[in-house]
Amino acid sequence: MDDKIAKEIKGKIITEIDKTEKSIVEYKEITKPIAPENAIGRISRMDAINNKSVAEAALRQAEEKLGKLKYMLTQVGEDDFGICAKCKKPIPIGRILLMPQSRHCVNCAT
Repeated sequence: MDDKIAKEIKGKIITEIDKTEKSIVEYKEITKPIAPENAIGRISRMDAINNKSVAEAALRQAEEKLGKLKYMLTQVGEDDFGICAKCKKPIPIGRILLMPQSRHCVNCAT
């Protein structure tokens, strides 16, 4: 992998890390406990609890993605960067730029 592509991938990973960290802050705000004394009505409260559960799942996914992105940032420039962890074939650059946290090619990711 040449330096120009490695620099582009590194920039993309850093951008994704920044966006993911901002999302995590937002999700943490959304997932704060819902006080029982809030007079929002039974149905509205149930809806708020459901939305909180969805946001908690999104928070877990964002935290997992952040961990993978930080790991991949350390791997840019390594000999096996851009090689599928399963089949050992090169991962297309387009996929790396689209999903920099992925360690698998499209065929192995499914």
